[in-house]
Amino acid sequence: MSAKHTKVMTDEYEMKDEYDFSKGIRGRFYSPKKRSTTIRLDDDVILYFKKKASEKKVGYQTLVNAALREYVQEHAID
Repeated sequence: MSAKHTKVMTDEYEMKDEYDFSKGIRGRFYSPKKRSTTIRLDDDVILYFKKKASEKKVGYQTLVNAALREYVQEHAID
């Protein structure tokens, strides 16, 4: 593509004064970095999270992560 053609393409685009994001989904394209690790948990703990996960239709590891995150935030040392 020539430089002249590129310039014409970019000059034709105009920004609107306002955009409507009322139907937007916050964090839709945000994906926090995850690390794979091995952790040993008691059977009853795993069964609890797997049961809750099937009820909520999410992964049990997601619930374990959320529970750990909540604990850390509540017990953070400043």
